[in-house]
Amino acid sequence: MTEKGHVEFDSSVPLHSFTGESDHLVGKITFSDSIVDFYVDVNTLKTGINKRDNDMLRTLEAEKHPFAEFYGKINSEIDLENTDPQDVTVEGEFTVHGVSNKTSITGTLKKTPNGLKINASWTLNMEDYNIEPPGILFYRVSEMIDVSISATLTPV
Repeated sequence: MTEKGHVEFDSSVPLHSFTGESDHLVGKITFSDSIVDFYVDVNTLKTGINKRDNDMLRTLEAEKHPFAEFYGKINSEIDLENTDPQDVTVEGEFTVHGVSNKTSITGTLKKTPNGLKINASWTLNMEDYNIEPPGILFYRVSEMIDVSISATLTPV
């Protein structure tokens, strides 16, 4: 389990890209049934510019839908004694802005002295989650958003 994982998203408008991030990713993996559950309060995402943060929260309707979450199952064989990075695929539902979609996410899992280090990334299309890309004048934020997470899970 972790309560201090890192989540990051990369987005862009013409001629400019930006990153939003939070160190408040909460999650767990239950190996007995292969369940994976991670979520972040979208209010903790920061891009470095307050106005852009406020616009993002308004776009995501954060007051109504404060969490982004992935819930699913591991579809890969995992050797919990192996200290080499292992490729992992999870399938489940990613939910943001109150909309859930089935998705498959790939990543790595590595046993460390502090626990299990996980890294994963995927791309989401805002249209699939009924999110209207914000913009100014003729410039709109790209609908395709790259998302990545990293965390060290400690035994409970």
